[in-house]
Amino acid sequence: MKASEHEFGPGDGPAEKVSVSLRAGNIRTVRERVGARGFSAYVDAAVERQIERDLLEEALQENEILAGPIPQSLRDEAAELFRRVRSAPELQEEHEWPASEAG
Repeated sequence: MKASEHEFGPGDGPAEKVSVSLRAGNIRTVRERVGARGFSAYVDAAVERQIERDLLEEALQENEILAGPIPQSLRDEAAELFRRVRSAPELQEEHEWPASEAG
């Protein structure tokens, strides 16, 4: 590990060149989405999101150790709420935004 890696947290610090192995289909898909020049930024963002997910999972596990498991009724309620939000008309691609809401 380089000394500079100790100085920065996830998402911080200068870019450094590293070598990674990726499956051919993933490489093709990333290049199609962002082109060759955006490849590193795309992979860096994906790594940062995975680190955030890992940290969140660790926090959830620690909370469960301290407070006990989340009751199934609350899990079910959260799942239903997520389904409703995810299927909201304004989140669908075919939704037509009023001029005042368009970005």
